[in-house]
Amino acid sequence: MKPSNTILTDIQSIIFNAREKAVRSVNFERVVMYWKIGERIFIEEQKGKERAEYGTALIKSLAEALEPQYGSGFSARQLERFRQFYRTFPNASALRTEFGWTHYKLLISVENEDKRAFYLAESKKNLWTSRELERQMNSQLYERLLLSNNKESVIAVANKEKHPVKAEEIIKDPMVLEFLGLKREASYYEKDLENAIITHLQEFLLELGNGFAFVARQKRIHLDGDDFFIDLVFYNRLLQCFVLIEIKTHKLSHQDMGQLQMYVNYFDRVEKTEFEKPTIGILLCADKNNTVVKFSLPEDSENIIASKYELYLPTEKQLLKELEKEINNENE
Repeated sequence: MKPSNTILTDIQSIIFNAREKAVRSVNFERVVMYWKIGERIFIEEQKGKERAEYGTALIKSLAEALEPQYGSGFSARQLERFRQFYRTFPNASALRTEFGWTHYKLLISVENEDKRAFYLAESKKNLWTSRELERQMNSQLYERLLLSNNKESVIAVANKEKHPVKAEEIIKDPMVLEFLGLKREASYYEKDLENAIITHLQEFLLELGNGFAFVARQKRIHLDGDDFFIDLVFYNRLLQCFVLIEIKTHKLSHQDMGQLQMYVNYFDRVEKTEFEKPTIGILLCADKNNTVVKFSLPEDSENIIASKYELYLPTEKQLLKELEKEINNENE
């Protein structure tokens, strides 16, 4: 007798879930083991705290004894990492079962406590894989959010202590789109960039931030005989509003701002329901003049945002320089 597709699918699902659970359990036990090793090394190290070289000598001697027996996973470098793991996360009961060792290895590499707290909170909230966490760290997500927010607000939103009410609290400037695989020196059209975004929609949603869902591309608007097309339409459940994205592969102009403002006005007057918040428009551009942006919009405008896109991962130095420039502009 041939089993039905339903029972076969159900059993396959049971097997898959059980294996996933077993893998997670084994991974977490490994995390706990590394934490306990780090704790034991730290306790022993404190006995010789009057001698600065004691800790280094202890780890070296342990590695010489453990590595031949258990392999390179217990080298001096790894043992030092276990010790650092315990010092960074001294409370064993706070270790997350959904995090593997790769998650924690990435987190302990972050020296700044505020930055580490941010990535920890975002990883928990969004269930990031270690690969997603690494990508967000490499793209300097924390620094990019600081370009439009203060440190307290960024961490409060990550910890769910504060509900985002403004677009700037979750939308990044610049946006980093290195996952699209487009070369900086190549010439391409806006359609090319849009197609690449749709192809890598999952990664793009991750870059957009929390609460985004894809709605449409090339959304047609018919206005008294004229047709217009909005590049990308999203919805954000946290902000409870539509988010329209227009792609410009050139330097932003005031005409671009006016075009997007028309689209936002249309959505507010035609698509938006009473319970939803005002529509947000994002101009994703190759370059921009912040002064032109400032004077192209009403002083109280919060719903039109210009965000540069980068096709490569920025360095922390570059972003900190941008942050310093923004602070100086605000103080002028």
